[in-house]
Amino acid sequence: MVQELIDIRNYILEGRYGDALLIIDELEGMSKQAIIRNIESFLVRLMIHLIKNQVEQRLTNSWAASISDSILQIKKLNLKNNRTSYYINSDEWEPFLEEAIEAAIRPASVELLNGSLNPSQVSDLLDRSRINSVAQNLLDLTYDYSVKDLLTAIDNYLAELPGGSDWLAE
Repeated sequence: MVQELIDIRNYILEGRYGDALLIIDELEGMSKQAIIRNIESFLVRLMIHLIKNQVEQRLTNSWAASISDSILQIKKLNLKNNRTSYYINSDEWEPFLEEAIEAAIRPASVELLNGSLNPSQVSDLLDRSRINSVAQNLLDLTYDYSVKDLLTAIDNYLAELPGGSDWLAE
């Protein structure tokens, strides 16, 4: 990136503004890709715990904390610096969710039911549309609530998941 900045400076000094703008566009694209990769990693973590919740029909404090933190981090990453727009809009999550659930199956299988299921067995047990719907509903909260109010909204939603009322009562 240092070389790109040197090139931009030189292009501006030489009056080659078009070339400078091309490099700026490339840097902007690289930055967006890095942010989306970070969002995708939090989506996979979210999906791992939603898979465990669906298969085991319970919600532990640890899983709830991980789900909450994943959503909170996604909110922070997804909001652009201008604080008025997003890298991923609320109606654009479906392909990201589909990829994340597939990436989450193998790590979830290690933790599910004391590791007694292989990834194929876990995959067969899943209601993907339900998990994607739950994930989308949680992601929708990031557009509707401030960071301050988001955790309460997430807790209220988690209370509706299998085992959620028991988790909330603990």
